[in-house]
Amino acid sequence: MNILDRIRQIRKALGLKQGEFAKQIGLTQTAMSMIELEKVALTDKNIKLICATFAVDETWLRTGKGEMFGPASPYENELLEIFGKLTADTQEFILDMARNLLKRQDKNNK
Repeated sequence: MNILDRIRQIRKALGLKQGEFAKQIGLTQTAMSMIELEKVALTDKNIKLICATFAVDETWLRTGKGEMFGPASPYENELLEIFGKLTADTQEFILDMARNLLKRQDKNNK
């Protein structure tokens, strides 16, 4: 399995179509397709973006050694534990807030 096969494996593991995956790392679907078809070279910048965006272990992506996903954020386990203890209404409220924060962050990053 080569690096391009591993990129496809990441997309499938995350349940993302090629265009959705590409958009999250700042590429078009066409550019991602050209990379996966080996018509355009995969750059180090793209590798680092994939790893940073999707928490993929860079060694695994480059070599296939180790685990696909790197260590979780130091806050992720605590957040999931707290979230699980909240009522359904509160969970829905938190999710709505998180979506709005993400939209605002994406807008600010453009």
